[in-house]
Amino acid sequence: MVSVKSVLCSIASLYLGCFSIFLLVDVYARPTNNSAAKREKPAVGKDENEIQPPDHVNGLKLEKGGNLNKDFHQEVFLGKEIEEFEEDSEPVRNRKKLISIFEKVDANVDKKISASEMQRWIMEKTEEHFQQAAEENKHYFKTVDPDGDGQVSWDEYRIKFLTSKGFNEKEVAEKIKNNEELKIDEETQEVLDNLKDRWFQADEHPANQLLNEDEFLAFLHPEHSRGMLTFMVKEIIRDLDQDGDKKLTVSEFISLPVGTVENQEAQDIDDDWVRERRKEFEDVIDANRDGIVTMEELVEYMDPMNEYSALNEAKQMIAVADENQDHYLELEEVLKYSEYFTGSKLMNYAQSVHEEF
Repeated sequence: MVSVKSVLCSIASLYLGCFSIFLLVDVYARPTNNSAAKREKPAVGKDENEIQPPDHVNGLKLEKGGNLNKDFHQEVFLGKEIEEFEEDSEPVRNRKKLISIFEKVDANVDKKISASEMQRWIMEKTEEHFQQAAEENKHYFKTVDPDGDGQVSWDEYRIKFLTSKGFNEKEVAEKIKNNEELKIDEETQEVLDNLKDRWFQADEHPANQLLNEDEFLAFLHPEHSRGMLTFMVKEIIRDLDQDGDKKLTVSEFISLPVGTVENQEAQDIDDDWVRERRKEFEDVIDANRDGIVTMEELVEYMDPMNEYSALNEAKQMIAVADENQDHYLELEEVLKYSEYFTGSKLMNYAQSVHEEF
């Protein structure tokens, strides 16, 4: 009999995107709790040689394994300021910050946020994530390009990767140079094989089996390249597609990994999982409402700079807090539903509005 503890751990792992062994915890990975450390950025120099495509990419709706990004709304509403809300849990300060954000989104200063204003804001915050990834990439590229020639070969990257896994760098380099067999455990080898596929996908035409800084950015962050975004979508479909037709039905998208539910708490988690994924599939991803999601539909859904998707997202975010159903967000509504927008629940919002204005 499978223990309750092991079942709950297995179910919880669903929310970490563990559909494929390809996905490893890396320098960008986040803890699973909801504490302020949730999005804590790794210090430069910590495991700096272990550079892999991150499990979680800010501003994308799906994780690499096909799991819904639970923090997407907060990431595209707060941008870089998301860390300020998590580091500073003091309600009054968070309330003032949220009011300041509201005023920035309200471009025409009519004290309410429209869908177009929210769309513009989402695009701006998404661009912030792009810029942050590009800045971090400069550091990581230097790590894998020690000779500074502006190009990195697969072997150079492989040496750095294996070194970060505890292998002796000189020994690995010598074996690769002499085309000798490397004694690598099966799991690490499988990860390397997947990384190699991704590496050569990032090698843009004309392919020279070397990555420059821009191509390396696409390797780490597929959202920066349409081709790599498509490759990422192929990986997701590969993981979820059960009948091999390279498309997804709603049943495939909501299916859970094989497991045994032994108590009501575990069943409730399953039910939430299914409900959230079904809603996303039917309301957002399946653009033509035919019950099938094609690769093209999933690419458009995943593209963080798709203005049409940003507008749909803006409308969805407004609908969550639009209590008077006028299709706009007023400050009182944003403050009342602050947990949805920022992850921080603000108390006495009505009184705070009166005090601020």
